[in-house]
Amino acid sequence: MPDNPATYLTLLQSGQWFSHLPPALRAALLDKARLLRLEPGQRLFCRGDPPCGLYAVLEGMMRVGAVGRDGKEALLTLVEAPYWFGEISLFDGQPRTHDAYAEGPTRLLQVPQAALLELLEREPGYWRDFALLMSQKLRLTFIALEQMSLLPAAQRLAQRLLLMAEGYGEIGPRQTLHLAQEQLALMLGLSRQTTNQILKELQVRGVVRLTYGEIEIADLAGLRQAAEAG
Repeated sequence: MPDNPATYLTLLQSGQWFSHLPPALRAALLDKARLLRLEPGQRLFCRGDPPCGLYAVLEGMMRVGAVGRDGKEALLTLVEAPYWFGEISLFDGQPRTHDAYAEGPTRLLQVPQAALLELLEREPGYWRDFALLMSQKLRLTFIALEQMSLLPAAQRLAQRLLLMAEGYGEIGPRQTLHLAQEQLALMLGLSRQTTNQILKELQVRGVVRLTYGEIEIADLAGLRQAAEAG
């Protein structure tokens, strides 16, 4: 595909956040953006790195999380097209809070930090649009924390699959999740064995179909029922 950010306009407009921006802000972001290509496993940034701007996934997937001193990984999320991420450091100017690596061959749009701050200096009203991007993720974080504390593993897993199937409210419903069982286990803080057992039970009930590296949602209503009832 041509290396021109504007060629990705249709893809980006399929996302709720970008599609609801003022036309002038959409144009400004594309005008200041540049394209990046990452190889599988390549680092975009690490925890503690200085702010480097705002990103949108155009192709592929980004893995966002952290690795503890004991080598144990905490996987927060897998970021797919047309999601935007990296906005926290835009607000506070502080170092990156987590690591971001390409899960496979990935293409990103980057709007550099300096260009964003210059834009916001000229048009301070746009701060609200970026705040909406961050507040949506903050809302999902609070939901995940509540689920971790209060819900049994099976219901928690069903609710996470439902959120992903419904595009986290950013894109329309999708039937196939490009998600390995190990990744799902890491996101939920569950063992691989427990995750596999719950998924197999959902498969027996006809709610999901399991294939290598993917989870197909066969019965969205059934998944919603599992998420609500446990």
